[in-house]
Amino acid sequence: MALPAGAHAFLDHATPAVGSTVHASPAQMKLWFTQELEPAFSTVQVSDASGKRVDQGDPQLDHGDATLLTVSVPPLAPGRYRVRWRVLSVDTHVTEGDYSFDVTR
Repeated sequence: MALPAGAHAFLDHATPAVGSTVHASPAQMKLWFTQELEPAFSTVQVSDASGKRVDQGDPQLDHGDATLLTVSVPPLAPGRYRVRWRVLSVDTHVTEGDYSFDVTR
């Protein structure tokens, strides 16, 4: 039985993980998708609990893995953070979504 091919790039996994609690601030967000992405049209942003954007504004695809999208963050204070992404896969389909994670000390 053949399985249908995926037609969109969906979030496969992330670091920090979706819904996780981390005990130290990450240096960057790493999001892996189910398909390769178009770098010029793929973004990720990180916001704190008040909605203020806290990432460094430098989203980029990994040079060795076109399914990995990263963005740098400064040291994050304890609290809840929201990661929003919007990506264009190489098959020209746009997907978007978000998830949250918590930082504790």
